[in-house]
Amino acid sequence: MAASADEPLVITDKAEMREWSSSMRRQGRTIGLVPTMGYLHEGHLSLVREARRRGDVVVVSVYVNPGQFAPSEDLSTYPSDFEGDLRKLKAVPGGVEVVFHPHDLYDYGQRQAGDQVGGSGVNSDNVSVSCLEEKGLGHETWVRAERLEKGMCGKSRPVFFRGVATVVTKLFNIVEPDVAVFGKKDYQQWRIIRRLVRDLDFSIQVIGSEVMRDHDGLALSSRNVYLSPEEREKYHLGIVHKQVIVKS
Repeated sequence: MAASADEPLVITDKAEMREWSSSMRRQGRTIGLVPTMGYLHEGHLSLVREARRRGDVVVVSVYVNPGQFAPSEDLSTYPSDFEGDLRKLKAVPGGVEVVFHPHDLYDYGQRQAGDQVGGSGVNSDNVSVSCLEEKGLGHETWVRAERLEKGMCGKSRPVFFRGVATVVTKLFNIVEPDVAVFGKKDYQQWRIIRRLVRDLDFSIQVIGSEVMRDHDGLALSSRNVYLSPEEREKYHLGIVHKQVIVKS
């Protein structure tokens, strides 16, 4: 089924996604990719607009990646609004051609009923990276930037960056984009993606888009929905304090 001029094509199957990308390449069209975990906000949409400027066609992936969540983290409660995401993407000037919304990128035909571990239907038992390795679901290959993943956010989230690097590698292999756009809000992540593209010889241009902030200076993030007004004020004061230190 083809997408209309205003309605993106939603693809859930890896083979179908590959075939669509191959058909675009046969037509000589360049592909821009924006990987997301959904619950889109203006920061994500700015990445889509950048991809629109740099590619003939645009693919936005919406996939909550279990590989980057430790067992104690918020996989089972990560915010999700797929229908809302589609409405926001339709409103972007030029729209997007495809929303790649796979149910499970770690499904290799060994899954039992009830074992779905990704996408928008994450299980309530907080299935995470440990499930992929310990519950017989077959995934044991990881991509790591061994030096860049250390320090900063990597200190407190030891599995996060290998999960990000692995799922981005998967998306690159499935979608085969010419350009991929990431936000510099997640600066360490952006640097790691650039390094894996260089080290693994992907023929992909990785673009870093500038940070988008809310009215109070807080960087836009899907997880901001968790913050109370008091917590937002705390973050805002921290931002102002850092700015004063830099200026002085």
